[in-house]
Amino acid sequence: MITLSNIHKSFGRNHVLKGIDLTIRDGEAFVIIGASGSGKTTLLRAINFLERADQGEISIGGVSVSAKRATKKQVLDIRRRTAMVFQNYNLFRNRTAIRNVAEGLVIVQKVGEKEALERAAELMAQVGLSDKLDAYPSQLSGGQQQRVAIARALALRPEVILFDEPTSALDPELVGEVLGVMREVARMGITMILVTHEMSFARDIASQIVFIDDGVIVEQGAPIEIFRDAKEERTRQFLRRIMPEFTYHI
Repeated sequence: MITLSNIHKSFGRNHVLKGIDLTIRDGEAFVIIGASGSGKTTLLRAINFLERADQGEISIGGVSVSAKRATKKQVLDIRRRTAMVFQNYNLFRNRTAIRNVAEGLVIVQKVGEKEALERAAELMAQVGLSDKLDAYPSQLSGGQQQRVAIARALALRPEVILFDEPTSALDPELVGEVLGVMREVARMGITMILVTHEMSFARDIASQIVFIDDGVIVEQGAPIEIFRDAKEERTRQFLRRIMPEFTYHI
Protein backbone atom coordinates (compact mmCIF):
# COMPACT_ATOMS: atom_id res chain seq x y z
CA MET A 1 0.00 0.00 0.00
CA ILE A 2 1.11 3.56 -0.75
CA THR A 3 0.08 6.42 1.50
CA LEU A 4 0.68 10.11 0.96
CA SER A 5 -0.16 12.39 3.88
CA ASN A 6 -0.33 16.20 3.77
CA ILE A 7 2.07 16.58 0.82
CA HIS A 8 3.04 20.18 0.10
CA LYS A 9 5.43 21.48 -2.55
CA SER A 10 6.29 25.03 -3.59
CA PHE A 11 8.58 26.43 -6.26
CA GLY A 12 9.38 29.87 -4.99
CA ARG A 13 6.05 31.60 -4.38
CA ASN A 14 4.16 29.05 -6.47
CA HIS A 15 2.44 26.65 -4.07
CA VAL A 16 2.01 23.65 -6.39
CA LEU A 17 0.79 20.93 -4.00
CA LYS A 18 -1.44 22.01 -1.14
CA GLY A 19 -1.83 19.18 1.33
CA ILE A 20 -2.39 16.06 -0.79
CA ASP A 21 -3.68 12.94 1.00
CA LEU A 22 -3.94 9.69 -0.95
CA THR A 23 -4.07 5.95 -0.29
CA ILE A 24 -3.33 3.55 -3.14
CA ARG A 25 -3.94 -0.14 -2.61
CA ASP A 26 -1.63 -2.89 -3.83
CA GLY A 27 -2.39 -3.90 -7.41
CA GLU A 28 -4.39 -0.79 -8.15
CA ALA A 29 -4.26 1.12 -11.43
CA PHE A 30 -4.50 4.62 -9.98
CA VAL A 31 -4.93 7.43 -12.51
CA ILE A 32 -4.31 11.12 -11.87
CA ILE A 33 -5.97 13.60 -14.22
CA GLY A 34 -6.06 17.37 -14.35
CA ALA A 35 -5.24 20.40 -16.45
CA SER A 36 -1.68 21.38 -17.32
CA GLY A 37 -0.08 23.04 -14.31
CA SER A 38 -2.46 21.46 -11.80
CA GLY A 39 0.37 19.67 -9.95
CA LYS A 40 -0.14 16.10 -11.12
CA THR A 41 3.39 15.50 -12.45
CA THR A 42 4.93 17.20 -9.41
CA LEU A 43 2.91 14.84 -7.21
CA LEU A 44 4.12 11.82 -9.16
CA ARG A 45 7.74 12.94 -8.93
CA ALA A 46 7.39 13.61 -5.20
CA ILE A 47 6.50 9.97 -4.58
CA ASN A 48 10.01 8.74 -5.42
CA PHE A 49 11.82 11.96 -4.51
CA LEU A 50 12.61 13.18 -8.00
CA GLU A 51 11.10 16.28 -6.43
CA ARG A 52 11.46 16.54 -2.67
CA ALA A 53 8.20 17.71 -1.12
CA ASP A 54 8.43 20.47 1.47
CA GLN A 55 6.12 18.76 3.93
CA GLY A 56 4.28 15.49 4.50
CA GLU A 57 4.80 11.76 4.88
CA ILE A 58 5.31 9.12 2.19
CA SER A 59 4.80 5.41 2.85
CA ILE A 60 5.45 2.59 0.36
CA GLY A 61 5.23 -1.05 1.34
CA GLY A 62 5.47 -0.31 5.04
CA VAL A 63 8.44 2.05 4.70
CA SER A 64 7.40 5.50 5.92
CA VAL A 65 9.55 8.61 5.58
CA SER A 66 9.28 12.33 6.11
CA ALA A 67 9.24 14.06 2.75
CA LYS A 68 11.32 16.94 4.08
CA ARG A 69 13.73 15.11 6.39
CA ALA A 70 14.27 11.76 4.64
CA THR A 71 17.92 10.68 4.64
CA LYS A 72 19.76 9.54 1.51
CA LYS A 73 19.38 5.95 2.68
CA GLN A 74 15.62 6.36 3.15
CA VAL A 75 15.27 8.01 -0.26
CA LEU A 76 17.19 5.15 -1.86
CA ASP A 77 14.94 2.63 -0.09
CA ILE A 78 11.84 4.35 -1.49
CA ARG A 79 13.33 4.52 -4.97
CA ARG A 80 14.20 0.83 -4.93
CA ARG A 81 10.52 0.11 -4.44
CA THR A 82 9.50 2.21 -7.44
CA ALA A 83 10.24 2.55 -11.13
CA MET A 84 9.33 5.44 -13.38
CA VAL A 85 8.40 5.67 -17.04
CA PHE A 86 8.97 9.20 -18.34
CA GLN A 87 7.37 11.19 -21.13
CA ASN A 88 10.56 11.23 -23.20
CA TYR A 89 11.77 7.66 -22.56
CA ASN A 90 15.12 8.62 -20.89
CA LEU A 91 16.97 5.76 -22.56
CA PHE A 92 20.76 5.65 -22.74
CA ARG A 93 21.48 6.68 -26.33
CA ASN A 94 24.77 4.75 -26.45
CA ARG A 95 23.24 1.47 -25.23
CA THR A 96 21.27 -1.06 -27.22
CA ALA A 97 17.67 -1.75 -26.26
CA ILE A 98 18.52 -4.92 -24.35
CA ARG A 99 21.37 -3.18 -22.55
CA ASN A 100 19.03 -0.37 -21.53
CA VAL A 101 16.73 -2.93 -19.93
CA ALA A 102 19.57 -4.87 -18.28
CA GLU A 103 21.47 -1.83 -16.96
CA GLY A 104 19.46 -1.35 -13.78
CA LEU A 105 19.66 -5.03 -12.93
CA VAL A 106 23.45 -5.00 -13.14
CA ILE A 107 24.14 -1.62 -11.52
CA VAL A 108 21.34 -1.27 -8.98
CA GLN A 109 20.50 -4.86 -8.09
CA LYS A 110 23.97 -6.33 -8.71
CA VAL A 111 22.61 -9.15 -10.89
CA GLY A 112 25.19 -11.01 -12.95
CA GLU A 113 25.46 -9.91 -16.57
CA LYS A 114 24.31 -13.22 -18.08
CA GLU A 115 21.24 -13.40 -15.85
CA ALA A 116 20.47 -9.72 -16.45
CA LEU A 117 20.60 -10.11 -20.22
CA GLU A 118 18.39 -13.21 -20.08
CA ARG A 119 15.84 -11.36 -17.97
CA ALA A 120 16.03 -8.35 -20.29
CA ALA A 121 15.43 -10.53 -23.34
CA GLU A 122 12.34 -12.06 -21.70
CA LEU A 123 10.94 -8.62 -20.98
CA MET A 124 11.69 -7.35 -24.47
CA ALA A 125 9.65 -10.29 -25.76
CA GLN A 126 6.89 -9.40 -23.32
CA VAL A 127 6.61 -5.90 -24.80
CA GLY A 128 6.77 -7.25 -28.36
CA LEU A 129 10.33 -6.24 -29.24
CA SER A 130 12.25 -9.51 -29.54
CA ASP A 131 13.48 -8.39 -32.95
CA LYS A 132 14.93 -5.13 -31.59
CA LEU A 133 17.31 -6.38 -28.89
CA ASP A 134 20.41 -4.92 -30.52
CA ALA A 135 18.84 -1.76 -31.87
CA TYR A 136 19.91 1.61 -30.49
CA PRO A 137 17.28 4.16 -29.41
CA SER A 138 17.95 6.23 -32.55
CA GLN A 139 16.89 3.21 -34.61
CA LEU A 140 13.56 2.82 -32.81
CA SER A 141 10.27 4.66 -33.16
CA GLY A 142 8.95 6.64 -30.24
CA GLY A 143 6.49 3.90 -29.42
CA GLN A 144 9.22 1.27 -29.47
CA GLN A 145 11.44 3.39 -27.25
CA GLN A 146 8.62 3.79 -24.73
CA ARG A 147 8.05 0.03 -24.73
CA VAL A 148 11.75 -0.45 -23.98
CA ALA A 149 11.34 2.02 -21.11
CA ILE A 150 8.42 -0.03 -19.75
CA ALA A 151 10.47 -3.22 -20.00
CA ARG A 152 13.29 -1.47 -18.12
CA ALA A 153 10.85 -0.52 -15.36
CA LEU A 154 9.49 -4.07 -15.13
CA ALA A 155 13.02 -5.50 -14.93
CA LEU A 156 13.49 -4.03 -11.46
CA ARG A 157 10.38 -5.82 -10.14
CA PRO A 158 9.22 -2.67 -8.36
CA GLU A 159 6.30 -2.51 -5.97
CA VAL A 160 4.88 0.37 -7.99
CA ILE A 161 5.48 1.80 -11.47
CA LEU A 162 4.96 5.54 -11.95
CA PHE A 163 3.92 6.62 -15.46
CA ASP A 164 4.32 10.31 -16.29
CA GLU A 165 2.16 10.95 -19.38
CA PRO A 166 3.89 8.09 -21.23
CA THR A 167 2.15 8.75 -24.55
CA SER A 168 2.34 12.55 -24.67
CA ALA A 169 5.51 12.62 -26.81
CA LEU A 170 4.23 10.06 -29.32
CA ASP A 171 2.70 10.52 -32.73
CA PRO A 172 -0.99 9.58 -32.58
CA GLU A 173 -0.53 6.36 -34.57
CA LEU A 174 2.03 5.09 -32.03
CA VAL A 175 -0.05 5.68 -28.90
CA GLY A 176 -2.02 2.44 -29.20
CA GLU A 177 1.00 0.14 -29.05
CA VAL A 178 2.19 1.69 -25.78
CA LEU A 179 -1.27 1.68 -24.21
CA GLY A 180 -1.57 -2.01 -25.16
CA VAL A 181 1.60 -2.84 -23.22
CA MET A 182 0.37 -0.82 -20.25
CA ARG A 183 -2.89 -2.78 -20.24
CA GLU A 184 -0.79 -5.95 -19.97
CA VAL A 185 1.13 -4.45 -17.03
CA ALA A 186 -2.19 -3.70 -15.32
CA ARG A 187 -3.31 -7.31 -15.86
CA MET A 188 -0.13 -8.49 -14.12
CA GLY A 189 -1.41 -6.88 -10.93
CA ILE A 190 1.50 -4.46 -10.56
CA THR A 191 0.55 -1.27 -8.76
CA MET A 192 0.47 1.59 -11.25
CA ILE A 193 0.18 5.32 -10.65
CA LEU A 194 -0.44 7.02 -13.94
CA VAL A 195 -0.63 10.65 -15.01
CA THR A 196 -2.29 10.79 -18.41
CA HIS A 197 -4.33 12.91 -20.77
CA GLU A 198 -5.73 9.79 -22.50
CA MET A 199 -9.20 9.87 -20.96
CA SER A 200 -10.62 6.83 -22.72
CA PHE A 201 -7.62 4.79 -21.60
CA ALA A 202 -8.00 6.10 -18.05
CA ARG A 203 -11.65 5.11 -18.08
CA ASP A 204 -10.82 1.60 -19.26
CA ILE A 205 -7.82 0.80 -17.07
CA ALA A 206 -8.27 2.67 -13.80
CA SER A 207 -9.53 1.22 -10.55
CA GLN A 208 -9.51 4.75 -9.09
CA ILE A 209 -9.28 8.19 -10.68
CA VAL A 210 -8.34 11.38 -8.88
CA PHE A 211 -8.88 14.82 -10.38
CA ILE A 212 -6.43 17.47 -9.20
CA ASP A 213 -6.86 21.18 -9.76
CA ASP A 214 -4.63 23.98 -8.49
CA GLY A 215 -2.70 21.61 -6.23
CA VAL A 216 -5.66 20.09 -4.39
CA ILE A 217 -7.74 16.96 -4.87
CA VAL A 218 -11.13 18.06 -6.16
CA GLU A 219 -12.68 14.62 -6.61
CA GLN A 220 -11.80 10.94 -6.43
CA GLY A 221 -13.70 7.81 -7.35
CA ALA A 222 -14.11 4.82 -9.63
CA PRO A 223 -14.14 5.60 -13.38
CA ILE A 224 -17.93 5.40 -13.62
CA GLU A 225 -18.24 7.87 -10.74
CA ILE A 226 -15.90 10.38 -12.35
CA PHE A 227 -16.85 10.03 -16.01
CA ARG A 228 -20.61 9.60 -15.57
CA ASP A 229 -21.52 10.98 -12.15
CA ALA A 230 -18.91 13.61 -11.29
CA LYS A 231 -20.18 15.52 -8.29
CA GLU A 232 -18.00 18.62 -8.50
CA GLU A 233 -18.66 21.30 -11.10
CA ARG A 234 -14.91 21.86 -11.57
CA THR A 235 -14.51 18.19 -12.54
CA ARG A 236 -17.39 18.44 -15.00
CA GLN A 237 -15.93 21.59 -16.56
CA PHE A 238 -12.59 19.85 -17.09
CA LEU A 239 -14.15 16.76 -18.64
CA ARG A 240 -16.43 18.77 -20.91
CA ARG A 241 -13.43 20.69 -22.21
CA ILE A 242 -11.33 17.65 -23.10
CA MET A 243 -14.14 15.14 -23.85
CA PRO A 244 -16.79 16.69 -26.09
CA GLU A 245 -18.89 13.55 -25.66
CA PHE A 246 -18.89 13.92 -21.88
CA THR A 247 -22.29 13.94 -20.22
CA TYR A 248 -23.17 13.54 -16.58
CA HIS A 249 -26.22 12.40 -14.68
CA ILE A 250 -28.08 14.58 -12.24
